[in-house]
Amino acid sequence: MFEAKFQTFNDLSDPTETPQRIAALRAALTAADLQGFIVPHADRHQSEYLPASDERLAWLTGFTGSAGTAIVLADRAALFTDGRYTIQAAQQVDPTLISIVNITDQRPAAWIESELPPGARLGYDPWLHTIDDAERLEKACAKAGATLVAVDENLVDLLWRDRPTEPLGRVALHEQFAGESVSAKRTRIMQAMQKHNADVLVMTDPTSIAWTFNIRGHDIAHTPVALGFALLRRDQKPLLFIDGRKLTPAVEAALQREADLREPDVFMATLSQSNDSPGRVMIDKGSAASAIVQALTCEGVAVLRQADPVTQLKAIKNETEIAGARAAHERDGAALVRFLAWFDREAPQGKLTEIDAVKALESFRRDTGLLKDVSFPTIAGSGPNGAIVHYRVTEASNRRIAANEFFLLDSGAQYEDGTTDVTRTISVGAPSDEMRDRFTRVLNGHIAIARANFPEGTTGAQLDSFARRDLWNAGLDFDHGTGHGVGSYLSVHEGPARISKLGSVALKRGMILSNEPGYYKTGAYGIRTENLVLVVEAPTVAGAEKPLNAFETLTLAPIDRRAIIPAQMTADDRAWLDAYHARVRDTLTPLLDSADRQWLARATAPL
Repeated sequence: MFEAKFQTFNDLSDPTETPQRIAALRAALTAADLQGFIVPHADRHQSEYLPASDERLAWLTGFTGSAGTAIVLADRAALFTDGRYTIQAAQQVDPTLISIVNITDQRPAAWIESELPPGARLGYDPWLHTIDDAERLEKACAKAGATLVAVDENLVDLLWRDRPTEPLGRVALHEQFAGESVSAKRTRIMQAMQKHNADVLVMTDPTSIAWTFNIRGHDIAHTPVALGFALLRRDQKPLLFIDGRKLTPAVEAALQREADLREPDVFMATLSQSNDSPGRVMIDKGSAASAIVQALTCEGVAVLRQADPVTQLKAIKNETEIAGARAAHERDGAALVRFLAWFDREAPQGKLTEIDAVKALESFRRDTGLLKDVSFPTIAGSGPNGAIVHYRVTEASNRRIAANEFFLLDSGAQYEDGTTDVTRTISVGAPSDEMRDRFTRVLNGHIAIARANFPEGTTGAQLDSFARRDLWNAGLDFDHGTGHGVGSYLSVHEGPARISKLGSVALKRGMILSNEPGYYKTGAYGIRTENLVLVVEAPTVAGAEKPLNAFETLTLAPIDRRAIIPAQMTADDRAWLDAYHARVRDTLTPLLDSADRQWLARATAPL
């Protein structure tokens, strides 16, 4: 009935291959006179989602999460990941070969200090580690009496016989929904560079390049970017290093008006030529590869390690991007309601599986006629699978959606005018009292963020505890951030701002973030309620001594009233939910047919 165009359900992990691959890597270590090698989940651009050709960590260990690092020594190996992936890692990785370490307990550098033998040579690929990462690893090796060694060719690449080729996705112009010309953006970037007296900005983040040059690409699944590099030079035309095979004649002509185009294979040579990269060169300390710093160690070049100024600029959406986000969320909300109404009809029959739900939701979004992609692989976890924070359903793990369970559905869409990301936890049958209690506590935290007024300059870390208070009161918590930034038809996970314990960047008007507290009971169920929110000016408060900001909720979809215990909510929180549901109903009803309108009216009735 339904099909998925943008997602697959094959199991990307094959732990049966891990023993021979680890053995082959250890043989390669011996041949290279190394006693260990580091394999991060990374590409040359530090992307979150990688092209198939860069999935080295999954190929070696079987772990398919988007955050992790393996270190393989001659007699032991460890995989480091965070709380989002500890359950998944335990299911995908052979524990007899690789120890799984939560980075909150021990980071790779600390493990190196304690486990690396004195005199050992630990290999790493300088293209897959940032400057800061490489320096931390080097210090850890020094404390262990060992040496960090940069390899000329990645050892995994030497062993990976059927490694996929690098992507050549088509590049498209993104002008209608950009709201600002390339020249205007470049002027603002140059102004940011001048604050550091920089002559050149080295751009390695594909999302920054896409935003700067008003282009989008198809090199990475779910994130519309074109892999490449750029150099922005004071008083000179920028250099854009991008494979010409990705460009149509029209796109090439448009880009040539904005930049000198070069092939990526001359990027490193260009960096090392002092006449092309003079004076003070600015690089992003958070994402630029260590290999780039090595290429810049030439006479007459001073390296400035600063945050990429584009990251902050693109995080603050302009009026066109905000209007696009609102339109995209209305369209997406209608698709979600059609799905939720369908799900409520079909799930009680006991025939639906997780994959059925993923296919159906994607199909409803495709029916809008404007869907470009999903913004990430849909997380569709029934019962105990919902407790796996970043669960990805495969044919092997696919589970039938059963009665009296929660079904956690975290999904998003890429439209040209905006990126969406929404999570709903759906009751199938009658949830237990405990499940309703946890659901309500998570909802209270969600509403606390949604209703927050906060002074200009407030950071995500200062707001994060709002989402956790009701869970903390019951001795509960969740092991991920409360919110992340979201791009404008770009990455669904965008910096620099976030709502988390580590969110040190001030939230500014025009930023779009997620609001997604949760709770997960291993082996039983998971709960997450997520909307996207826009930072806006707060309503006037009598006697306020500082400018205040607030959140406008962008996502439009019912929150399951069947799982709520109203008595555990304050009157103000109940009023917020009723008002939100009224806005959902009023906005989406004109976009639905009669049956779905009736379902929506019931789903958004006042508490």
